[in-house]
Amino acid sequence: MSTRTITVTTPSGDVPLTITESGAGGRPVLLLHGGAGPDSVTGFGDALAGRFPFRVLSPVYPGFSGTARPGWLDSMGTLAGVLGGLLEDLGLTDVIVAGSSVGGWVAAELALAAPERVGRLVLIDPAGLDSADHPIADFFSLTPDQLADLSWANPEGHRIDPAAMPEAQRAILLGNREALLAYGGRSMADPALAARLGGITAPTLVIWGEADRIVTPGYGKEYAAAIPGAVFRMVPAAGHLPQLENPEAVLGLFGELVTAAGYQ
Repeated sequence: MSTRTITVTTPSGDVPLTITESGAGGRPVLLLHGGAGPDSVTGFGDALAGRFPFRVLSPVYPGFSGTARPGWLDSMGTLAGVLGGLLEDLGLTDVIVAGSSVGGWVAAELALAAPERVGRLVLIDPAGLDSADHPIADFFSLTPDQLADLSWANPEGHRIDPAAMPEAQRAILLGNREALLAYGGRSMADPALAARLGGITAPTLVIWGEADRIVTPGYGKEYAAAIPGAVFRMVPAAGHLPQLENPEAVLGLFGELVTAAGYQ
């Protein structure tokens, strides 16, 4: 695993991105983290690269992990535009774009904005859909204990106490929260997204933790139904972050994708 900084040039300005890369080569995978930050996908990226012929790239969104976020970078759409520029600068096409939580929302936006770059789409408990029948939990009103209870099939061992953390770590958590609010808004949803999801052309796999109560499996089925031809698969013994709580099951679903796509 290696880490480097790549500067993406956009019409609004240059954006430095910290990228963690795993795997010596093979099919490119852009692995996108959620509001929990890059640690929620980095270890899983290593597992993907160890199991399959993948080159896994995991960017840190500006504003997360203590990085700077320019003021104009304030929506999932603008973030997707930066990530599309990253793929263009790297000359990557037929990319497997996989995202967790709000990273799934960014992945969907990227598939719409740069379909020529996205070969397959994997959405893991994504946010972004405005559902009247299955509303998203009000993330910004939750205490840490409430967030753990809704996020994990087995929350014990995943609880955090910000008051017990070093000041630098608390500052990163606060910065992550502020960046998440800037990108997704308080509702973590876009009322126009459902209609736009119908424009996704990449073969799409939607993965859901069966115990997720941040965005429930009913929400997940609604999400998948909005994407033409999307396949919906449930992961047992997992909540909002199945790649952390039941990684073997999620790796198995990636294995099915590899077989179905004929990747070598």
